[in-house]
Amino acid sequence: MTSHPHEPRTLRVALLGHGAVGSEVARLLTRDADELAQRIGARLELVGVAVGSDRPDRQTAFDPALLTTDAAALVRRGDLDVVIELIGGIEPARSLVLAALEHGASVVTGNKALLAEDGSTLFAAAEDAERDLSYEAAVAGAIPIIRPLRESLTGDHVRRVLGIVNGTTNFILDAMTTTGQGFDEALAEAQRLGFAEADPTADVEGFDAAAKAAILASLAFHTRVTIEDVHREGITTVTADEIASADDMGCVVKLLAICDQSMDGGAVSARVHPVMIPKDHPLASVRGAYNAVFVESESAGQLMFYGPGAGGAPTASAVLGDVVSVARNRLLEVTAPPERTHARRRLLGIGDARTRYHIALDVDDKAGVLASVALAFADNEVSISAVRQEGHGDDAQLVVITHTATDAALSRTVQQLSDLPMVREVSSVMRVEGEGL
Repeated sequence: MTSHPHEPRTLRVALLGHGAVGSEVARLLTRDADELAQRIGARLELVGVAVGSDRPDRQTAFDPALLTTDAAALVRRGDLDVVIELIGGIEPARSLVLAALEHGASVVTGNKALLAEDGSTLFAAAEDAERDLSYEAAVAGAIPIIRPLRESLTGDHVRRVLGIVNGTTNFILDAMTTTGQGFDEALAEAQRLGFAEADPTADVEGFDAAAKAAILASLAFHTRVTIEDVHREGITTVTADEIASADDMGCVVKLLAICDQSMDGGAVSARVHPVMIPKDHPLASVRGAYNAVFVESESAGQLMFYGPGAGGAPTASAVLGDVVSVARNRLLEVTAPPERTHARRRLLGIGDARTRYHIALDVDDKAGVLASVALAFADNEVSISAVRQEGHGDDAQLVVITHTATDAALSRTVQQLSDLPMVREVSSVMRVEGEGL
């Protein structure tokens, strides 16, 4: 059958997953079909939606006949132009993405865990198949950060990326800061409001942020970084006293993904942990469940990307943006530039990362304590930036803020401090970002 010369071409789309994000993607594909066709130059036809063993409870925005529990058969049809993977996790998502590429479809995914663990396999498969693999939704929801790093800043030298990339932990720490709640109370509030899962482990222990850090570091430094390369600490041990101490210093506590390049450009590191940052730093003002990514580059300088980092509608916006780009490429029979990890920079462990420490010590209130504490820092070649004493007698506490040193040297200092007879307890250790404190 010959089509009318002005009739737009139809691109066939399959959707894997019908959760909060998947259902919103399906709704937008259906509701905005005419407008998307104008933007792309072709209509998007949803031809299948793969779900788990149970049919979705929520009402579908499409013909229920499109539902299938056989995702493997769906991606192997051979007539698909775009597959949207929103299942999450490693398997069966990895096998489905690889099968979709092998059978001729471009892929849009929001699967940060899969990309952080085995991105190299997926990108190689996409390049071999001459198809796109797009993943703007994998980091920071609706915030456009992947494309700027992948394309806009590719001619620049990115030196550092700092990110609040998990809305749950930011909500909890913000609540602890503004209300004085402890961690357990703030977590319970986050769960009540729907910002935290019933099992919040992936968020509060930093796994989610670590996966995103691996993706950001890989893009920023053109070097393959996996989640196994990312040092990870969560927020479960952050106390109300540490929040208060940060406030006394003019700081707030945030869980940051920190991706650094060494001064000589020969090595990179990626880490996730709580930090104290000055209240005048742009990331300090990021409240509630919002996300932000702060980029420092040689020529562009400092850039910040801010917005909602999760949720069905914001994440669906990022997915649809990728779908439009991928669909346009299909029409032109081109693909986006492949992932480049040509730099192959050396990966540093946490011990080699350069940082600063905030250390709180419960000490005996007597002569010679400060001299012994200072000697421990000197022995490890760690310079002290500031020191103050809080309380007297049995309540005496020393708070020490260091200058920048390797994490290994700082860790050795803490160990030596804990062995001093006049130090009753090293009650708090937290890293510090930002100079001038």
